[in-house]
Amino acid sequence: MSGKAKLTMGPVLYNWPAEKKRDFYFRIAEEAPVDVVYVGEVTCSKRTPLFTPYIPEICERLEASGKKVVLSSLALVMSGRERSELSDLASEDGPWEIEANDLSAISLLAGQPHVVGPFINLYNEGTLDYFYKNGATRIVLPCELPIGSIAKLTERARGREVEIQAFGRLPLALSARCYHARSHGLSKDGCLYVCENDPDGMDVSTLDGDPFLAVNGTHTMSYTVNNLLGELKELSDLGVTHFRLWPHDEDMVRIAEVYRRTLDGDDDLGKSNAELEELVTFAPFSNGFYHAVEGTKMVE
Repeated sequence: MSGKAKLTMGPVLYNWPAEKKRDFYFRIAEEAPVDVVYVGEVTCSKRTPLFTPYIPEICERLEASGKKVVLSSLALVMSGRERSELSDLASEDGPWEIEANDLSAISLLAGQPHVVGPFINLYNEGTLDYFYKNGATRIVLPCELPIGSIAKLTERARGREVEIQAFGRLPLALSARCYHARSHGLSKDGCLYVCENDPDGMDVSTLDGDPFLAVNGTHTMSYTVNNLLGELKELSDLGVTHFRLWPHDEDMVRIAEVYRRTLDGDDDLGKSNAELEELVTFAPFSNGFYHAVEGTKMVE
């Protein structure tokens, strides 16, 4: 397996208290063997003012520890205030690249180096070419792509940077409505930030009581936890350059260590998966999308 493969830590998608999120990033800076860290509010703009004051210090701490910082944009831009905040982010002449998670951000960043985030629909070679020509330095592929599609896109990338979501609950869909608030009989504007009660998302069950999906504010997430540990070598050989870990309320430093050892080719896969199973207890693993079967399945 190529030793050049990089490990990334995605932005925190869940509504953790601002101080907890700050301390999470501080620990990642000091202890986690990751190369790139994404920072920013992706899910709900109502959370932004609570966390924004901590971002400069977090970025400085990450950079001081040798991590590359990328600022993530909102995944669904609707209001005038959100458009204005996105414009300000895109126009800043700062030292950090921006991850565009909405097509409006793609437009604003045209001609500037940026990362195309996983919330942008990208399913064919023509779209891939367009984004690279638009200024993308790296593209994070959608989570539901099977290995056949990934292979075609990495071939077309011709050595340019491609990122895969390798761990964590997967963001499947976005809505203008807040499911978290509605589940508590509240409106989106008067949500009382109830999503803070579910640091890994709120489980959703079928009428028969079977766990089915998870909800995180306006995001519909997978119930299962995506785990591509066993597929890292194949993906690296295909030309995938970056592997993303989505943050969860677990020991992400140890999880990053497991993935780093596997990427470096000096770890026993069976023992590594066993260690992950001990670390992640809130939901089972899956890798079905990768193998072109139901996304909830785990293919050994």
